[in-house]
Amino acid sequence: MSEDSLPPAINISQKFQNIDALWTPKVVARMNDYYIKLVKIEDEFVWHSHPETDELFLVIEGSMRIDFRDGAVELSEGEIVVVPRGKEHKPFAEQECKILLIEPVETVNTGDAGGERTVADLEWI
Repeated sequence: MSEDSLPPAINISQKFQNIDALWTPKVVARMNDYYIKLVKIEDEFVWHSHPETDELFLVIEGSMRIDFRDGAVELSEGEIVVVPRGKEHKPFAEQECKILLIEPVETVNTGDAGGERTVADLEWI
């Protein structure tokens, strides 16, 4: 996009229609050194942390819980939580939940845990 052109509007509902796989974040925008990602989740993820960065979760549709070693945070539609850097956590959703994440470009979805759920090459939608 050139400096003269207008930025496009991004329809989040339409973007979610292009996501089939659970726990596979897709990039919809970049703001400075941060990606805005959309992801559908259901069931539990892996315990992990991001030693170098905070991570913002915004629930677009559904509800979820983020487990911490010392408790849990429940989130409903329209609610956000910022997970502090280095805080070990495990997202969970009883039913499919659509969330928006804001995190630095270099952030890996599984953080320091790695493993088979790691998405190495992020796809733009």
